[in-house]
Amino acid sequence: MEDVFEKPYKSLLEKEVKFYACLGNHDIRTENGYWELKYPGFNMTGRYYTFQYHPIQFFALDTNINADWETELKWLEKELSNSEAPWKIVFGHHQIYSSGMYGLNEDFIQTLTPLFKKYGVQLYINGHEHDYERTSSINGTTYLICGAGGKQRLVGKSEWTEYSTSDFSFAAFDVYKDRIIVKGIDVNNRVFDEGIIHLS
Repeated sequence: MEDVFEKPYKSLLEKEVKFYACLGNHDIRTENGYWELKYPGFNMTGRYYTFQYHPIQFFALDTNINADWETELKWLEKELSNSEAPWKIVFGHHQIYSSGMYGLNEDFIQTLTPLFKKYGVQLYINGHEHDYERTSSINGTTYLICGAGGKQRLVGKSEWTEYSTSDFSFAAFDVYKDRIIVKGIDVNNRVFDEGIIHLS
């Protein structure tokens, strides 16, 4: 993990920034992600897990093709239904709504988005696509792709796209009692996109 994690994020790790990972399609190529799960710097308590940070409850998913979806979906619904957090953010590696290379994920639209709507998930974050894309609210959920740190790929726009770019970038969030401000930031520290997610 030294070359791909500890060196690139050295300055953040020295400031004791805590990372929370989820398994991607490359991770499962070696022993089905065993070493990523065991690596303490990723803070993964399982293939899918939840944790709370102040007013936000996060739900990390294993979105890979070999995931035990029957068990995972039951777990997700139980955890969402029990959550008393005002903000609920789900994250996984694979896209749901996307104007990039992989496009719409129809399976996840059928299985995951009804749970997001039912339990008031305000934000879903993913990588996989090598771009940045923020959607408008779709049935109460904003979808944010933060994959613009790898090899660049073209991304288009859809009717629900608020902003998209293939330029190298990352996202930051300012969390308030009644809103989250999402900012897209490029390699020159320029804020190129800003959107507001209202508490639902």
